[in-house]
Parts: sequence; structure tokens; C-alpha cells
Amino acid sequence: MKLKKQVTVCGAAIFCVAVFSLYLMLDRVQHDPARHQSGGNFPRSQISVLQNRIEQLEQLLEENHEIISHIKDSVLELTAHAEGQPALPPHTPNVSWVLPPESRPSFLSVSPQDCQFALGGKGQSPDLQMLAIYSLLPFDNQDGGVWKQGFDITYEPNEWDTEPLQVFVVPHSHNDPGWIKTFDKYYYDQTQHILNSMVLKMQEDPRRRFIWSEISFFSKWWDNISAQKRAAVRRLVGNGQLEMVTGGWVMPDEANSHYFAMIDQLIEGHQWLEKNIGVTPRSGWAVDPFGHSSTMPYLLKRSNLTGMLIQRVHYAIKKHFAATQNLEFMWRQTWDPDASTDIFCHMMPFYSYDVPHTCGPDPKICCQFDFKRLPGGRINCPWKVPPRAITDSNVAERAQLLLDQYRKKSKLYRSKVLLVPLGDDFRYDKPQEWDAQFLNYQRLFDFLNSQPNLHVQVQFGTLSDYFDALYKRLGIVPGMKPPGFPVLSGDFFSYADREDHYWTGYYTSRPFYKSLDRVLEAHLRGAEILFSLALAHARRAGADGKYPLSDYALLSNARRNLGLFQHHDAITGTAKEAVAVDYGVRLLHSLTNLKRVIINAAHYLVLGNKETYHHDPAAPFLGMDDTRPGQDSLPEKTVVKLDTSPRFLVVFNPLEQERLSVVPVLVDSPHVQVLSEEGQPLPVQLSAHWGSATDMVPDVYQVSVLARLPALGLRVLQLHRSLDGRPVASTRLYLHGRDVSVRRQEPVPLHVFPATTDDFCLENQHLRACFSGSSGLLQSVRRAGEEREQRVSSEFLVYGTRTSKDKSGAYLFLPDGEAKPYAPKEPPVVRVTEGPLFSEVASYYQHVQTVMRLYNVPGVEGLSLDVSCVVDIRDHVNKELALRFTTDIESDDAFFTDLNGFQIQPRRYQRKLPLQANFYPMPAMAYIQDTQSRLTLHTAQALGVSSLGSGQLEVILDRRLMQDDNRGLGQGLKDNKRTCNRFRLLLERRTTASKSSGFFSKLTSMFKALGFPGARTGSPEVQDGHPISFPSLLSHITSMHLNAEALVMPVAQEKPVPPALRSFAPLSNTLPCDFHILNLRTLQAEQDDSLPSAEAALILHRKGFDCSLEAKNLGFNCTTSQGKLALGSLFRGLELGSLQPTSLTLMYPLSMASNSTNIHLDPMEISTFRIRLG
Repeated sequence: MKLKKQVTVCGAAIFCVAVFSLYLMLDRVQHDPARHQSGGNFPRSQISVLQNRIEQLEQLLEENHEIISHIKDSVLELTAHAEGQPALPPHTPNVSWVLPPESRPSFLSVSPQDCQFALGGKGQSPDLQMLAIYSLLPFDNQDGGVWKQGFDITYEPNEWDTEPLQVFVVPHSHNDPGWIKTFDKYYYDQTQHILNSMVLKMQEDPRRRFIWSEISFFSKWWDNISAQKRAAVRRLVGNGQLEMVTGGWVMPDEANSHYFAMIDQLIEGHQWLEKNIGVTPRSGWAVDPFGHSSTMPYLLKRSNLTGMLIQRVHYAIKKHFAATQNLEFMWRQTWDPDASTDIFCHMMPFYSYDVPHTCGPDPKICCQFDFKRLPGGRINCPWKVPPRAITDSNVAERAQLLLDQYRKKSKLYRSKVLLVPLGDDFRYDKPQEWDAQFLNYQRLFDFLNSQPNLHVQVQFGTLSDYFDALYKRLGIVPGMKPPGFPVLSGDFFSYADREDHYWTGYYTSRPFYKSLDRVLEAHLRGAEILFSLALAHARRAGADGKYPLSDYALLSNARRNLGLFQHHDAITGTAKEAVAVDYGVRLLHSLTNLKRVIINAAHYLVLGNKETYHHDPAAPFLGMDDTRPGQDSLPEKTVVKLDTSPRFLVVFNPLEQERLSVVPVLVDSPHVQVLSEEGQPLPVQLSAHWGSATDMVPDVYQVSVLARLPALGLRVLQLHRSLDGRPVASTRLYLHGRDVSVRRQEPVPLHVFPATTDDFCLENQHLRACFSGSSGLLQSVRRAGEEREQRVSSEFLVYGTRTSKDKSGAYLFLPDGEAKPYAPKEPPVVRVTEGPLFSEVASYYQHVQTVMRLYNVPGVEGLSLDVSCVVDIRDHVNKELALRFTTDIESDDAFFTDLNGFQIQPRRYQRKLPLQANFYPMPAMAYIQDTQSRLTLHTAQALGVSSLGSGQLEVILDRRLMQDDNRGLGQGLKDNKRTCNRFRLLLERRTTASKSSGFFSKLTSMFKALGFPGARTGSPEVQDGHPISFPSLLSHITSMHLNAEALVMPVAQEKPVPPALRSFAPLSNTLPCDFHILNLRTLQAEQDDSLPSAEAALILHRKGFDCSLEAKNLGFNCTTSQGKLALGSLFRGLELGSLQPTSLTLMYPLSMASNSTNIHLDPMEISTFRIRLG
């Protein structure tokens, strides 16, 4: 023991010396007088000296980083043997609880090069930066004449004499996988007829073309057609008549969807296409998502697509881009230093993707060329001029009228190649429509093409036909930047289609299902990883014959149900009530099945003796952590029944980092002790299980256990009945004068106070949070080691809707002015619980119950406030409930929201726009900051967010609206559920603000002084030229903790003495903490797609992070490696049989640098590897 202490002290001393020498070295470089000569204008001779200096410095930094890493490893080895759980916290007389310092040290060892990425400044600035364009535009909505939201377009008749106009008319049918009807109903009523007619009608004339996007529908149809019809489809695809565009399972919403699910539905579609038709999509087609995220171009580019099309963009931006001929551009990611993320994007210029708004600027004329609307049909033209069938006698006049529209539209673009979509929702479902459109258009084309004086060539085409012709005209190959075209970065939220009708309501609509979506996503990722690991271990042991391979079909079905829900009328909350129920049933069905997959994999992996493994579907070895009685119910946690023999629990940690977590378990007795698998007692806290504000549930107790969980691993715990005293949380209940009965239960101490209390505070070793006695809501937060309380107050607010004809609905947010304070009929019941592992404040209002919890735990869990809101507004009429945090952070008009949980987009509160225009999607987080601090609101479900004033952050929790908002749904939002919204509130200090110049701030200022652009402090990330921002490492990990909760599975009680169980830790090395294993997805077998193959897709994401925020006491070993990872030795007990880098969706193999299993990822990069484990 003495030796161990000596070596540890020795190691720590070397560590300190290394860090101190690095510090001095930086200090020397910083105070070098040579650098301050002549205001930074260096003589040439000194530039080379400076260059050498920088190179030496980089080398020294690298060497020091290696030394630190070695010391870290040595100290870890020494302390690993001494690993014990933190002892029970001593209970001090003033009822605050103190946890002893961690028995294991934790490291933050971040390579300085890894910090430079977030400083930005590399690469050229884009020509078009969306944040800057928003600041520039007047948004004045002037009447543009026939093109109401645009302007009058003129041209000279001889403009095409030297270079003729080449027009591609692209027939399409937009099929929503659920909206007014359910997915199945749409399929049986319309989609199957569209596809059947397509096969028939396309074969009649080889000049015909058609594009299709939604593979969910296409695969269902494929399963129901003959081999002969399948062969015909393959021929049509092969000869270029039919193109599969984007090729995802659905055309996903881009606001609320999380990047895991966006990628997963893209893989599902692409894998299906490759296996069944042998085709890889080349172009993206997104005509209906309500605003566009810059995550999508990144994913399409990584999947090897070379062009994409978007449609729903704010009408003022469309007008501006049309006026400047910027409707086609290279879309680049904000962080991209070398144009490697560029993809060519075409933006449609007009109001809609229907025929009246796609041939040219005048819908009255274009409607006359939608031949489904010929007189006698079911639909007509609202402009009162019907189409006329094309005959020899009228073809010249009709063709001239149409060409005029084509020419005007082409004036908005830079090339003489023109794209004209021809279609609408569920079009071409009858043979008559195919004939009407294709025959009449062919007559027009034949006439136009026969008149050389018109200088036009018109034909049917696919989307890629258009892009190919455009590239050919410009003399480039697909994927290259066309000369003279602009580069754009940023996104296209929020969307308005007319007037002040902003589509910002759907960021929150139906939050119950937005939450269920993320629960299913977390379960799918966990099930994929555990299934892949269990199968690899079973194969290695030769036991795959005993393993339930049928679980693969459950995984496949869950992928498809999660994929279906990413559709832009599903996760958005914009479908009919019955359709929402259909989605809910599918999600719940898959959630239940995924719990079975996880249970079966965990069962195999924790068995000490794998020979004893026996899968019995009727009697699962493990129970589920919770159950949901119906698709609209909140989960009910499983109660573990204790008896004389010990009960075992298996706890799954879906994170790729080890975590120290408080794991809650419901038991039927207060006399409980929790032991590790080796029999060591673990710290616990016993508290009541509350059924309501004042009722303890009889004979149910919550025991919360502090447990260290292995990365992606399974930890075995034992529950024993024990009469020894447990640390019991004490509870105070403030009734605020309300006459309510209280149901108590021994032995949980409860003190009831009829009146209101003064303000009070809770604290742990990292934070002190103070609350209002009357409301129970947060007032302020103080970080450990700081004198000043930071104002962070929370309040509930209510938005109404307008009294005029246009009111809020499922899509639109049209408030009747600023929010008013939420005024419940009665004051809240406030319940304060204090205990050794966590303390919390619960406030029960009429429509919302909020719990703010502070974990008294070293590390990530204890560094932020856990916030949950159970919302029930079923008695409201046309109201929306918001939660607002108000702080003294001087954020001005700047705030930051994430896009798809993948990247951060800086935002500006635009005073020139209405209130509703300033809301943005928040799938994972939003933050405000100044030079001193940053406040991040992390969320476990997508909701709408804004910052309407300096220091404010507000989120819409739920909306109940009694009317339709005239966007085709025909319903309001009246099917609200009791919904639980979960958050983490993280207050961080910026190191640049601290008095003692820290290591990273020294580094930042050094880079700045050396003339690196973009080494900024404070909040000037919202400089319009190059806006870029990243969360800190702590923020990333906090988000992961919130979104990937540990799963607790009790070993079934009926079993006789359970076999020996062992914890399972799959990773042999700690993963760098900027790496995220997005998925480990077993691929389907060649012959039978319901069975697994021996290969899996390993999808990794290296996160970009900001080093300028203080990173102390993370509680786990956080190191970065400049993007290097040794995959060969990553999985303990498994060999990496093969490793093939591929495009994102596995369509294209990429070349390996060598045969090595060491890989490298750049910051923000998502990479897929086809691997074989065994």
C-alpha cells in the first residue's frame, strides 16, 4: 500500500512538472518581444523564424501531450486496483450531505491541436452567409404582380440565339407516408395504383421519365408485385427512365429529427435499393419539409450524392436569391476548412411544388398546363382559366405561351439549362392522368423542338438528367464546384410561405410523440450495439445456434418504424389524429420489441458460463425496466419485489464512456441493501414514490444507487432485504394554505407546513441553486468557488392566438402578442426532498408539475440541474405553455440552437420580424452566453426555442389549438396527452473570463497574437461573416447522459438460484471523449433479409468542441487524440476480422490508407466502416 502511494505521488509530481513546463514555455512565447515589432508587420526574415518557432512549439506541445498521456495511463493502472465505490456520505448536522472525494482521479487531457478547430478562421468565407442575409433583407413583402411574392421578369427574345434553352420537365408524385390518411390507407387507396400505372405507362414511350423518393412505400409495393413487374422496374431504372431520388425510407422533417434517425432511415432506404434494384441514388429531392437544415447536405454528401433540390424556403429569401441569380449554389458546412463538404443545391423559386407554381412565375398560366385539371375532372384551376387539350390547331399558340413562362423562369438562374417539375401530392394514380399529362406535353415538346427559330430543346427528364446537363454545359464533372456559382453556408429556418405565417408551431406540436421518438431512438441504438456484441461473442464461442437470430427481424422492423416517424408529417405533429395514433402504435410496438432484443443480448453477455445459455421467449431471463399501458401513456416503472433470497439487477449503460450515475429502482420494501456483484455495499438513498403532490404510493419505495457503469457495458447489482438503516431522504411539504389531505408512509420522514416558506437553497460540491419559497421555481445558481450568485430564474408563460381569421394551428405559430404570466387558480404545492445522493424541489401547479433535481455526485451528473416538466393542458383553449429562463448574461440579441443534435447554428433575434419568426427548432440544446459565462438548456425531446430578450431563453412545452391553420390538415391540435419534457440546465464559466490566465486562454491568446484569424473570446461567434460555435466537451457529455439513460433490468423472480452473473465491459480501451459511437448496426444476410450477416456497420462521429469553457471535475477520464483511434484493439475479447471504410450509407467502399486498423477522423466528421467482429 505504501509503495502504491509513493508511485502515485511520484506520477502526480511528474504530471505537474510537465504541465508547468508547458505553461512556462507558452509564457515565454507569449512575452517574446520580437513578436510585437511594428504592429505585427513582420520583416520577411522574421516570418521564417516565427514559422520555425511555431513548428517547435507544436512539436513540444505534442511531446508534452504524449508525456501527460503516459503519466495518466500509469496513474490509472496504479489506481485501478484500488478502485472502490465512494463510501457512504457522512451526514452533517445541518442536513446537508457531503460526499467524500472520488477514490479514483479523473483526467482532462485535451490535445491543444484539438482546441484549435473551434477557433475557426480556416478556409474562405462563403459568398452567402444566411445569418448575414437575414440581417440584410427588409422582409417588406411587396406585391410583385403575377408572381405575387417576387417581381416582374422580362427578357429579350434573342437571348437564346447563341446558346439555346434546354428544358427538363420532371414528372413526380409526392407521396406522404401518413398525413390525412395512415401509411397503409394511402398505400391501398393511391400509392400502389401510382406505381402500377407507372410500370405500364413508362413502357409505352421510352422518352417518358419519372422520379420516386419514398422507399417505405416502394418496398411495400415491391413485396406485392410479380417477378415480371420487378424485372420491368429494373429495366426502367437501368435505362434512365425511372430515377430513385434521395432514396431514404421517407423524406424526413429537417427541424425536429435527430441525426441518428436521419442517418438510419437513409441507410435503411439505400440498403433496400442496393439489395433489390442494385441502384445507388445520385441526387437529393426535398420538396415538402418545412424549412431546411444544413445537416442534410452534409449527410447526402457523405453518402456520395452530388446534387440536391430544396423547396420550402422563406419567400423573402427566395425573392432575394432569384433577384441575384443565387438560387443554385454550393452548400458548405460552417466549420469546413477545405470545401470537402460542398454539395450543389438547386432551390425552387416559387410558392409551391405543384404545377401552377413550377412552370414559371404566373400560376394562372402554369395551371393551364396541368392536364389533370382538364374540364370534367375532379379538380380545376382557381384562377378560372382551365387547361385545354393540345391539338394541331392550338399547339403553336399554347407552346408559345408555355415557352414564355420557361424563359422567364430561366432568367432567375445562371445557366441556360432549366428544371421544371411536373407533379403534386399523390399524382399519377390513374392511367387517364398519365395519358393526359404525357401525351399533351409530348405534343408541345414535339412542336417546340421542331422550330429552330425558338432556340429551345424540351424533353422529359429525371432530376439527375437535369444536373448532368447543367454540369455538361458548365464543363465540369458532378461534385465539382461550377465556375461562377456562389458558396452558401447556414440553414433555412424559420420558414414562412406567405405574409407573417411562420411555420414555427410544429417545432413543438404533439410533444408527447416527439419525446416517444427519442426514447425509441435511444433503445434502437442500445439494442443495435448489444445485439451486435452478443452475436459476435456467441459466434466466437460457436454458440450462435442457440442465440435468437429472429431478434434481427425485430431490429429491422424498429428501424423502419423509427424511419417512418421521421417523415415530415409524423415527428412534426402535423398529421390527422387517427394517423398520429397509428404512428404511436407503431412506435410503442417497436419499443416493446427492442426491450426484448436488449434483454436477450444482456442475458447472454452477463452469463458467467455461456454454456448454460437458454433462450425461452415465454419466460425471459430479465424483466423490463418499465412498461407503457398504451401508445399515449407515460411509462410506469417496474417495482422489484424483494424476498429472502437476493434479487439481481443488470444495468445497461448505452454510452461509450464510463459513467458514475444515480440509478433509480422501485422496490416493495424500505428494508433494502444494494451490493455490487462482489458483495460490496453501494451508496444508496431511500425515498418515497409519489403518486401525486401529497400522496406517497403505499408499499412502493424508490432506492437510488450510486454505481459506476462500464462504457457500453452491463453492471450486475444485488438487492437484499436488510433491516440495517438506510440513508433516507427527508421531505418537506409546503401546502400554501391549500386544504389537501396528505398520505404518509413509514419510514420516510415527512414534515408538512400549511403555509408558505421563505426562499431556500440546495447545494452539492459543484453548485448551489436557490428557489422561491412561494413558487418553488429556480431563482439563482452559484458555481463552487465563485462569490456571485448568477441570476437564473424560471417562470411559466402562456401564449394566446390571434382573434383575426388566421390563427395558430399544427404548423403555424400566430400569437396574440407577447406571452402573459401563467396564472393558476391556486398556489402550488411545493415539496422539497434532501438526501445524500440527490436533493430536489417539486412544484405542483394545475397544468404543470416541475421537478428540479441536484445530484450530489462527483462528475457530470452533479454539474448541471436536472429539470423535468409534466405538462397537461387538456382544459386549455387556444393556449401554448412556455418555460422561460431569465439570467443576467449579457447575450444581447444572440443565441445558439442545435440542428438535429449534430451541429450548432448561431441565431439573432430580429426585431424587424414578428415574434413568431424568432423561434427555432431545438432537438438537443440551445444556449446564450457572454464573455463570462454560458447557459445551456439541454433537451431530451425536440421543442421550439427562442431568446426574445438579452439573457433570456424560452421553450414552448405544449400547444392546444382548436382550429385548422389552412395548410391542408383540416384539424386543430386537440389530442394533447399528459407529457413529460426532460431537460438539463448547465451553467459554465468561460476560462477567458477568469482572472488567473488558464492554459487554454493562454493558448487562445497566443494563437490570436500570432495572427491566427478567428481566435475570439466572448460571443462574437455571431460575427455575420463566419458564424460558428460549438458546445464544450462537458456539454456534449451532459447531452448524452440526458438522452441515453441507463436501463435497469431485474432478473426474473420466478427463477431458481440464478446462474453466476458477471458484469460485461466490452471496450478494452477508453474511447477519446470527443468520439461518439453513433451505431454498431448488424447488416442483413444476402439471401434472407430477416437474418443477420457476419458484418456490421460501425458509424463514428468525432464531435467539435469549444475549449474556452472551464472543464473541471468531469468525473471520468476525458482525453482526446487528434482524431486517432485504434479500432483493432477496441473490443475486448473480439478480433476485428475486416475493416472497410465506406460512404455513410455503405453504398461505396472508400480506399484504406493502409492495412492498419488505426483510423483518423476530422472534427465533426461522421464515418462509416464495414467491419467483421468475431
